[in-house]
Amino acid sequence: MSLSVRPQRRVLVTKINRSQSFAGVNSSADRPFRNLSPFTPTVSRKTGSRVSRMFSMSHKSPPPKVPQPNRLDEVYEALKKGLTAYLEVHQLELEKLSTQIRESKRNSRLGFLYDLDKQVKSIERFLRRLEFHASKVDELYEAYCIQRRLRDGAHNMVKAYSTGSPGSREARESLAEASKGYKEYTENMCLLENELESQLGEFHIRMKGLAGFARLCAGDQYEIFMKYGRQRWKLRGRIEVNSKQVWDSEEMVFLPLVTEFLSIKVTELKSLANHVVVGNVSCETKDLFAALPQVVAVDINDLGTLKLSLEVTWNPFDKDDQPSAASSVNKASTVNKRFSTYNQSPPDTPSLREQAFYVSVHQAGLLRRHGQW
Repeated sequence: MSLSVRPQRRVLVTKINRSQSFAGVNSSADRPFRNLSPFTPTVSRKTGSRVSRMFSMSHKSPPPKVPQPNRLDEVYEALKKGLTAYLEVHQLELEKLSTQIRESKRNSRLGFLYDLDKQVKSIERFLRRLEFHASKVDELYEAYCIQRRLRDGAHNMVKAYSTGSPGSREARESLAEASKGYKEYTENMCLLENELESQLGEFHIRMKGLAGFARLCAGDQYEIFMKYGRQRWKLRGRIEVNSKQVWDSEEMVFLPLVTEFLSIKVTELKSLANHVVVGNVSCETKDLFAALPQVVAVDINDLGTLKLSLEVTWNPFDKDDQPSAASSVNKASTVNKRFSTYNQSPPDTPSLREQAFYVSVHQAGLLRRHGQW
């Protein structure tokens, strides 16, 4: 898929234009939206690179001063769609495992059934956690909608008292009370918006490389700077002779934000004092709430001759305690394996260790029956 590019102005529209947030880049605010096809360039990375984290505090950002209800509606719809897809994917995997257990109970090794049972229980726990998380998100959004309606009503009251004649003391008191209520409801909306933002999970972004067709040459060096709210990621790469790319950083974990957009700046490093800004774009992130990893392509410059490929994996929780069985569902979409753990046919005969176990159990039963144990 392609990562949507948006203009610099924070206008909540679906059209995608070029960003002008960095000086020195020639761009047009009237450029139409372009869809890019996904690609996978060849990339090699330095050893020792690790996943970087951007956890500066318990919440991703302090509560906003002005709520953004329209933007929150869009993020909530995308989040619910992603959670629903997560539930469907893992429910299908659970049904597949349950069917396999029923079909292989008679002539299967105990170890094989034990592993399948562990995977089933792990996915069941993860599904219950997903359902609880989705219900919590719904409760927060419903509370936000209530505060929004109260705020709209207080705003109408303030407007009505302001246009009338505020000569009487009762009118002034009513205006002050309505203004106080409007301020209180606004603060409640900001707090709920920040709390809902803390339920968005994580974006695991992995660098796959640049694709420039005839633009990329051996020896070229590039610097990529990503900014997402107060989160930063800077990495440098070099084009090798064999068309491979070596980058000094491999992955980054970004915490999703409600009102912020992902800014990407690509600079070509020619010499110590001669750096050329290739392009700067600001991208929409609400489309990244997906159950499976997805490769996105970002058009960096205006002509589309330089593209950035990223692999984005969304984790609905902000901790790395996702069950292994659930994470294996995500990896199945990107790694093609000849043999899957879930599809191995169990052997018909027990192993030597299991035969010895059966013999020992039988002997213990005979001893207990004759009173010798």
